Parts: sequence; structure tokens; C-alpha cells
Amino acid sequence: MSLRVAVVSESFLPSINGVTNSVVRVLETFKQHNFEAMVIAPTAPTEKHLGFNLVRSASVPFMQFPVAVPGPFLQAQLEDFRPDVIHVASPFMLGGQAIAAAERMGVPSVAIYQTDISGYMQRYNLKFARPMVDRLIAAIHQPATMNLAPTPETAGYLERLGVGNVHVWGRGVDLDLFHPNRRVEADAQTLRARVQGQAKVAKQAANTTEPVVIGFVGRLAPEKQVQRLSELFGIENAAFLVVGDGPERARLEAEFAGRPVTFAGRLSGLELAAAYAAIDIFVHFGTEETFGQTIQEAQAAGLAVVAPAAGGPRFLIEDGVSGKLAEPFAKHGFTQIVADLVADADLRSKLGEGARRAVIKKSWQANNAKLLEFYNEAITLNTVKRAGASKKALKIELV
Repeated sequence: MSLRVAVVSESFLPSINGVTNSVVRVLETFKQHNFEAMVIAPTAPTEKHLGFNLVRSASVPFMQFPVAVPGPFLQAQLEDFRPDVIHVASPFMLGGQAIAAAERMGVPSVAIYQTDISGYMQRYNLKFARPMVDRLIAAIHQPATMNLAPTPETAGYLERLGVGNVHVWGRGVDLDLFHPNRRVEADAQTLRARVQGQAKVAKQAANTTEPVVIGFVGRLAPEKQVQRLSELFGIENAAFLVVGDGPERARLEAEFAGRPVTFAGRLSGLELAAAYAAIDIFVHFGTEETFGQTIQEAQAAGLAVVAPAAGGPRFLIEDGVSGKLAEPFAKHGFTQIVADLVADADLRSKLGEGARRAVIKKSWQANNAKLLEFYNEAITLNTVKRAGASKKALKIELV
């Protein structure tokens, strides 16, 4: 199968987030299959990525994000490229226009639901706008030939909005980059020693036991609730590593000043892999995750993972087997679980092994092979739809 795929995304490099990461991995799959592709997005660091043309749309800043501004250029670009299918990543304004253009062009569209925009309205004290946003999301996704959601919960959300032809398509994980064996590598050991050293200076100079490293990886934004790490500061023999950047970083650094916390900034590639390998317990507090890609990466690295029993993490973690699920709104809901893990190396090891087993069949290669099947199905559905429309038109003419 050889296809021409137009990718329209609300986010792309140099922005680093779940949407960008997924699009980059999809492009890698296209390269492996010798597909022809183009990307239309609000950001683009170069004119090409992996040999595929990048087209930058107009955009405006909104809450630290570049938000694409639709325009007539989009349909012109799509018509010039003549795609077999249009892949729309996390559609909002630009993606919604792409889906509408696909409908007009008679081209199948596959819309990837990835961002809980409606949930963010509540996080940013805009709860009153949630019904309006729900209607907007429904209007964007309904015309798509096929809609893919990362979990059964998010698929159910779209279906409740009246969106049709919804399927579950998760995310892959790099099983080679994120691997338990990296714990013994020099970069991981160096970072680990740095984090532990800061903890000893802060409050544990007299303790000869090496501190257990508790870490978070992700965007430092309000919805990630990284400030809740402070709930764990009373745990003995613990050091903390925060990997990532974002609008909350300066506030968090000020709030955590004097605590045994190391901020490593935004990392990628082997540096990111070393950071995971330096961690013993991975903690994620965010309750609004539609999926939770960094949880899968931590699992691939063989870490004991603690995340809230809410949203995407509930579909990634089997409690007590591949991690621990905490009641996010219970008093000390995370603290006792993490304290028990700090005190029990065998339990950490057991959960880490279970975590690795949980993702061993979730490579990007396997994950994206399923995506290509969805493309084929969408193309078939579109062909049947167009044939039906032609027959209907012919019948009307004959009458």
C-alpha cells in the first residue's frame, strides 16, 4: 500500500507535547512505507521534516500556545497535494477547516482526538464555556470519515456528543529508547547522583542511605498539577527530579526552593531516556489526561508508576500490577502510596517489571500499523459513501 497523506496538526515542532510527538512518529512510519506526505501546522522549524514538506499556517498566541488561524490557503494546499487521506491531529480551528475541506473535496479524513479542551475550560475557570466547547468539538468531529480516540473513555465522550464512527487508537512507545537497562549507563548514573546529592545537602546529610529518586516528566503547566509534589516532601529518604518546561516552571522553582528538588529542563532523545533511568518512582498528578504518554514511557523504562485513578491513566495502569492508581482527591491519597514504595525496593522492582510487560506490545511500529488499517477502512467508507451519493444523484436525474 502506497498513500499520499496530508497531515493537518494543531501542533508541531519545535513545540514538544503529546500531539507533536504522535505526529512525528506517524511521519516516521510514512517514511518507512515510502508514503508521500505533507504537514500543515502553526509551527515549523524548517521547510522539511524527514523529507516531507512543512507548511506553516498563520497563528496567534493563546495561553502560551500558538493557535492556528484558518484561511483559504488550507484548501488550496490540500487540492494541490491531492491526498488519498487527510490525517487531522487534535482538530480545533485549523483541523476543523481541514475536515470540512476534505468533505468538499470528497477525500476521507481521519480525525485524532487528543486534547481535552472542554476539561481545560474548567481548569482555567471557564467552566461556563464548557457546553459551548462541547458543541464545537461535536461540530468539528462529526463530518470526519473516521474519529480515533486514545481510550474507551474518550471514545465514549465523543459518542455522547453525537460523533459517529469512533474507534480507539492509543499511542505507541519507544521500547528501545526507554529501557530498564539504561539505569546502569553513565549519563543516568551522573544525573541520579546529582539529584541525590541535592537531597543530602538539603536535609539528609547524616543519612548514609542513598535517597530514592521520585520524578515527573512533562509540560510544566497548571493542568499537570506538578505543585502537588509538595505533598511528598515529608517522605524520608526521598529526592525529586522534575523534567520539562512550561509556563509554571518559574513559579514551581520558587515554591520548591530549599527543597530536595532538581529541575532538569526540557530534555529529548538520549538525555530524556537517561532522566527516566535516573528515577525510581514516577509520579503524575494530572487528572485531565486523555492518555498519558509519559506514563507509558516510564513503564517502558521499568519504573514504579503512581498516577491518579482518573482519565487516561486508568487505561494504562493495572493497579498493583503495572503501577499504582491513587485517589486524586483523597487526603494523602498519593503520599502513603509513594512512602510505601520509597520504603520497599522489592515492591518497586515488582511494579517496574509489571510496567515493562504492560507496554511490551505497544511499540510505535505496532501502534501505527493499526493506524494504517484505519486509513484503509476510512478510504473504503468514503468510496462507498461517494458511490451511494452518485447512485442517488443518478436516480434523481432519471426520475
